[in-house]
Amino acid sequence: MTRLIPRVVIAAPSSGAGKTTIAVGLMAALRRAGHKVAGFKVGPDYIDPGFHAVATARPGRNLDPMLSGEDLVAPLFAHGSADADLAVVEGVMGLYDGALGTDGFSSTAHVAKLLKAPVILVVDASAAGRSVGAVVQGFVAYDTEVRIVGVILNKIGSVRHETEVRAGIAPTGIPVLGALHRNPRLTVPSRHLGLVPANEQRTQAEDAVTAAAELVRESVDLQAVVAVACAAAPTEAAPWNPTTETAAYRSTGSGRPTGRQVSVPRRAGAGQTGPLPVRRYAVPGEPPPIAVAGGPVFSFHYTETAELLTAAGAEVVTFDPLTDKLPEATAALYLGGGFPELHAEGLSANVELRRQVAQAVADGLPVIAECAGLLYLCRELDGHPMTGVLPATARMTGRLTLGYRTAVAATSSASFDEGRRVRGHEFHRTAVKFDEGVRPAWHLPGGVEGVVLPNVHASYLHLHWSAMPDVAARFVAAAREYAG
Repeated sequence: MTRLIPRVVIAAPSSGAGKTTIAVGLMAALRRAGHKVAGFKVGPDYIDPGFHAVATARPGRNLDPMLSGEDLVAPLFAHGSADADLAVVEGVMGLYDGALGTDGFSSTAHVAKLLKAPVILVVDASAAGRSVGAVVQGFVAYDTEVRIVGVILNKIGSVRHETEVRAGIAPTGIPVLGALHRNPRLTVPSRHLGLVPANEQRTQAEDAVTAAAELVRESVDLQAVVAVACAAAPTEAAPWNPTTETAAYRSTGSGRPTGRQVSVPRRAGAGQTGPLPVRRYAVPGEPPPIAVAGGPVFSFHYTETAELLTAAGAEVVTFDPLTDKLPEATAALYLGGGFPELHAEGLSANVELRRQVAQAVADGLPVIAECAGLLYLCRELDGHPMTGVLPATARMTGRLTLGYRTAVAATSSASFDEGRRVRGHEFHRTAVKFDEGVRPAWHLPGGVEGVVLPNVHASYLHLHWSAMPDVAARFVAAAREYAG
């Protein structure tokens, strides 16, 4: 299906040029001007899409050829742009920087070419004048398949400075679409893994988005941005459809007991004291509830994950492990990524939830945990008691583990068969020490990683389930079996 989706990619020569500030500011300013804006982020980053969601009032999404495969980039874009009249795609690192050793695979340029999208280059002009023109000319000439259609200058020091920079760019023929002068209002809170997630400091995030939107409105020619976005070629990709993707794997879930209240029997090793939780069995035909951890701690998960679970027949119920109990009738638990190391005391203080999770897992509750979820399932994190589901302890370290990983399933589980090859991403400063004898989740080039229990799959790897829709369907099938 051919559809014209006006779109533009916001890129830069390097990290730190101000892509996020200008991309978020553009999204918010265009929305306030009456446009329905869809926001996207190139690469595996979870934090920037949170700010995109604040700016656009719709889910932020990722476009990553390494995690989803090249063939799904345009369909995922079309899916995420449904009902929008304009899309803004924020790049990653420098325009041509991709996965190491891959000749730019998964770079911003790679995604721009897959989307046939025009590119606006954000240039940090704080330490140069006319020389900025040489930078622009070099990026234009480096790959002629990448259409750089405009420049937005950032960190301009004065009117005179702006005049010099514009004069240097003029011979390139690339129009300057805006110039932002240095402004302390553009500072947003950050920490050891980048920006503070928007849903963790909502007020600060909204203030930062408002400030960026106002400065972009004052400093950027929004009509020119819309014009270049509208000049993008029509896309022929059919939108990605989670229902279609999971159709071949869905189970009917027939033969489940009728709805009723029952007591959950105590299982050895659950480490519980006091009354046990009561579980309501699902009525045949009802979607099994899958609890998805959210709130300030567990904010790292791709939008498509919940969409796939819903399409596979589940009822997705989001809860906050800092304050909530396990949702009623939970039939499976998905624990995504985030910053548990900064909230270990708060997570530990929710004793009732820790007990519920431990007992439910002992009773057979299916669980998939990624990164932060792995830490929450350990016995302790930096000395704070966690759920104790896994025979492991976790701690914060000073070492950053970051990068794409090709992994092979080391142990069969409900969702992954032994020998299955996947691509994932690691992003953490913690370390987990497992007891001897555990069954690992993945084989990595440097060894093994994660752990598999009879009903639990936990590891540091973040996966984009669009590349493996059967995982969602198998997880929902396991939830039906548990509920029934």
